[in-house]
This record gives sequence, structure tokens and C-alpha cells, in this order.
Amino acid sequence: MPTAPHPTIRALQALALLALCAPCFAQDVRIGVLGLFHSREIVVRPVPASAVVVRAADRTLVLEQSSGDDEIDVHLDGNVIAARTRDGAIRARSLTVAGRDHGPADFYLSVPGKIIRRYHGTLEVTPSSSALLAIISMDLETAVASIVAAESDPDAPIEALKAQAVAARSYLIAAKGRHSGFDFCDTTHCQFLRTPPDAGTPMGRAVTATRGLVLAYNTQPFAAMYTRSCSGRTRTPAEIGLPAGPYPYYSLECKYCREHPSAWQRRVTPQEAAHLRASSESARLEIDRLLGWSTVPSNSFRMNRDGNRLLLEGVGEGHGIGLCQAGAAAMAKEGATFAQILAHYYPNTSVTKYVSANP
Repeated sequence: MPTAPHPTIRALQALALLALCAPCFAQDVRIGVLGLFHSREIVVRPVPASAVVVRAADRTLVLEQSSGDDEIDVHLDGNVIAARTRDGAIRARSLTVAGRDHGPADFYLSVPGKIIRRYHGTLEVTPSSSALLAIISMDLETAVASIVAAESDPDAPIEALKAQAVAARSYLIAAKGRHSGFDFCDTTHCQFLRTPPDAGTPMGRAVTATRGLVLAYNTQPFAAMYTRSCSGRTRTPAEIGLPAGPYPYYSLECKYCREHPSAWQRRVTPQEAAHLRASSESARLEIDRLLGWSTVPSNSFRMNRDGNRLLLEGVGEGHGIGLCQAGAAAMAKEGATFAQILAHYYPNTSVTKYVSANP
């Protein structure tokens, strides 16, 4: 297991702010949204006092409240998209939603009876096997803000939120293309995504204050992993059966989680836990997909017989790799800056300003 460098060295490395990384990266990301619902129907409508333009085949439709035509109901019909409007039916292989100038727009996207969410960007809807595939193209900083809003505790200190913003941005830049046809999804497979926060909120201010800053290892941005709560010591990918990546994650002490462990208990059947073991993240995710995403919160647990079931007793939430959000919040409350937080959880890295292909 690699050993971490001295804290003084980590702090000096964290002062490398504003150094330019060599590669250029586009600012837009494509994110598949609401895919967990496998829905054959979605509804699009603009936010109040705005308009969106829907384009499908040779049809163009403006949705706005003042016209009385302010939503479109989109269905999957075989291998094509069918939409109902006041002016009649639309059938097409794809459908797009954007602003009047073909740029980003503010709109609501919903799965009827299940979820409604607000987005800022452009939308593309296409058929995908037995469901609709909805892809939002959005500006990188909008995506970062949306992720910070989804992944962070709303009461987290501003320096912890800044650290989260840098980690999320690094992941978006370095891990593009995780899915066929789009870059990321909006689940734990990639990063959660929610409505972007207002600029004046702590989350919005954290994103603005760190705009363009990413984590780099050997001058190259890397996909920074993070976890809700570790067990008092972060893990390396190898410890939970994950392949090594460009950055060699270290196993580091997390004072807060060691002193305030997030303890949990779960009961499962022997059949459900047949492949479960603490050294396998893939096995943990397999049982979570089967029984629910909070069934086995972490890889730090003991498993014992409890009658005809198995009792799991563990600590922590998430895979335990990289930045620990609970520990980061505690460090910030004690006066640590976001750079110091990042230097602790990602040793041997620097915080750099990335160069965009579309400034």
C-alpha cells in the first residue's frame, strides 16, 4: 500500500493554483437523465415567463405559457417518438428542445407520476430499446453546480463545498464518455445531478469561487472519486477490487470518521448475500441493485448469522475512496481551506486551472 507524503509537502502541492494544464477540454457535457425510471413517457414544459422551441422531423413548436401551449407529452411508439400537441401529432426518430436561438433553455422534464426536475441546457430525446433516452447538454459549470447541489450536505461549510466542486469538475473533465452516446448518467454510477442552485447560495458561490479549477496528477486532470463517509480511513481501489487508474489513491486517516463513525446494521438472507464480501465493490453494488441502493451502505462491515438471516454491521457510506465528505466538512469547520482539504484526501496532486477549447 503506498504511503502518503508529509502534510507539509501536501500543503505546498495544494498551492499550485492557476497552473495551466496542457490539454484543452470542451465546456459542454452530455448527461443522460432520469434513466433509472426506464420510462416510455416524459413531459417537457418551460419554466414560467420563458419559452422553449421543440424541433422534431420537419416540425417546429414553441412552448410558452402566454400561447396556451406550454407542454409537450412525448411517448415511445415502437421505435419512434410520438408527441401530442394542440396542433396535432408528431412522429419522429428524435426530438430536441432548446432556446429560440438554439442555445440552452430553462425547462422542466418529468416522468408522469414519479418525478419532475428543472434543467438548464438543451434536450435531445431518442428511442432506446424499450424506453426513451433523454440527454441534456449543459455547460460544464452548470453541470458542476447541479452535481454539488445533489451530492453535498446543504449545511456543509463553504470550503468543503469548494472542495466538492473541484472534485466534481475534475471528474467531468477527465471521465467523459462513460456511456455510449453520452458522457455521464445522473446516478451513483457517475454523479448525482439535481436542479442547479441559485448563484447566491453557498453551493452556487462555491462553484463560482472555484470556476475552472481541477485536480491534476502529473499535470493531467484525473477523475476524482469521493465518498459520503469513510470508516475512519479511506480505501484504495485495490482494497475493494477496483482497477487502478491514472491516480494512485492512498489509504488515509480520516479523524472525524474515526471519532464519529456512521454506523449501520442490515439483515439479508444467505441467498441474497451469496457473493457479498467486504473486499468487493462490485458485489456490494450487485446486492444494492437487487434490494435497494442503501442495502449495504459501505464495504466496511462484519457479517454474522442471526437466526435464518445474516446480520451485517458496518460503518461508513459509499466506496470509501478519495475525498470523504463528512471528513471534509469537519476539516472546514476547523478552519481548513478547500486546497488543504484536497491536499489531505488527494496527496501528490495539485489544483490547476484547466484550459478550455471554448473559452
